[in-house]
Amino acid sequence: MPPTTQTSPTTRGRSGATSAPARPRRRRPGRWSAWWFLAPVTGYLIACYAYPLYRNVELSLREYTVRSFVQGDAPFAGLDNYRTVLADPTFGPAVAHTLVFTAASLAFQFAIGMALALFFQQHFPLSRTLRALILVPWLLPLIVSASTWSWLLNSDSGLVNAGLGVVGVEPVHWLTSPRWSLVSVIVANVWIGIPFNLVVLHSGLQAIPAEVYEASALDGATGWRRFRSITFPLLRPVCAVTLLLGLIYTLKVFDIIWIMTRGGPTSSSTTLATWSYRLGFGNLLPEFGPGAAVGNLLIAAALVAGLGYLRAQWKQGLR
Repeated sequence: MPPTTQTSPTTRGRSGATSAPARPRRRRPGRWSAWWFLAPVTGYLIACYAYPLYRNVELSLREYTVRSFVQGDAPFAGLDNYRTVLADPTFGPAVAHTLVFTAASLAFQFAIGMALALFFQQHFPLSRTLRALILVPWLLPLIVSASTWSWLLNSDSGLVNAGLGVVGVEPVHWLTSPRWSLVSVIVANVWIGIPFNLVVLHSGLQAIPAEVYEASALDGATGWRRFRSITFPLLRPVCAVTLLLGLIYTLKVFDIIWIMTRGGPTSSSTTLATWSYRLGFGNLLPEFGPGAAVGNLLIAAALVAGLGYLRAQWKQGLR
């Protein structure tokens, strides 16, 4: 018998030439390494963000009591908790106070932070030391800051009223008057938020090339005209991020208001955040469902703000 020869599988092209056998594709090990690096972050986001958000939504859709909260047999209520919240007389004033508190805090924090960032841009002696001292309110725990402002604005022994008495002004009931309670918590929140705005805006100013200012000086642009035509347009993305982060943070401010006024007196400084806490934990008979519904309204407001920012950035990228 003629000897048989084994032929390896080959592929033949149109010209009749054979080519080497195709090798199976192997997955690169770097892909698995990337997934392993992402696993801790993904687990953290699911455990600390996704699951609590799901539980809060589920809480707002059921009629929970203290007993059912422990045993887990709360009946399904649909959107009844949201209807209860929207029909509550506290809802309107709480929304108004939240809007005033947020708008005033953002306006003053941003304006003062921008002024200080421009001031420290001059690089005068001791500028770094002063900038570090201004960061102190941002580094302090919020309970310490709120307690300090409660002492400063105390009607009887506060330092602010003592200073007003020196110049002949009658004492002001900052924390116990419906007229001044919201103003007091706004002042405290502005004081805490100024360092954040200063740091972010000052970093943005540092990124602007010096050649741009030199060219504008040759064209005769100085002072306000240089800020309006050069500094602010180049700083606009940084300003947008600063305002967005400040908005999200200010919407959920709770501890400062609760420690200083507890939302009072007569709900004059109640915001959605403090109202949500009072419904869920501040009463003898907790209303977990309505409290969770108010919290979800705050989350929706923050989500709308974030989506609005992303849409604005997308439109700007298309130009």
